[in-house]
Amino acid sequence: MPRRDYEDDPNAPQANSLVPAASVVVAREDGRVLLQRRTDNGQWALPGGKMDFGESIADCGVRETLEETGIEVEIVGIVGTYTNPGHVFAYDDGEVRQEFSICLLGRPLGGELRVSDESFEVAWFTPEETEALPMVPSIRKRITDWRFAGGPVVR
Repeated sequence: MPRRDYEDDPNAPQANSLVPAASVVVAREDGRVLLQRRTDNGQWALPGGKMDFGESIADCGVRETLEETGIEVEIVGIVGTYTNPGHVFAYDDGEVRQEFSICLLGRPLGGELRVSDESFEVAWFTPEETEALPMVPSIRKRITDWRFAGGPVVR
């Protein structure tokens, strides 16, 4: 389902949905971070998605990371909360979702990189390499916060 991201855009459609979601900065001991290239917008992103009934936000992050990348993770911290009402995702089915995401910090436990129906590339990058990748501003903020904030942020 293709989507269009709007961040602080006065021409953005009005949100009609608010869904709790998790994203995960999965960082290896060598400092490389796991990213996927999304099928819905072609941009590089952290693994993540909406929380299901009956699961915690940490369980959501673990599940989404495994589903989208093939990597099993353990949640070891929090990068921040991202709830900018000016950031919405417009989907082809008419849903316009306001951002409500908790970005978690994960440590890889195992698995092998693989794509999914939500990703067509999955790879590890140095933090410096991420700077040149096409990605929506909200994902870039999360990576920057992970690299430089020194603790959880509230945005």
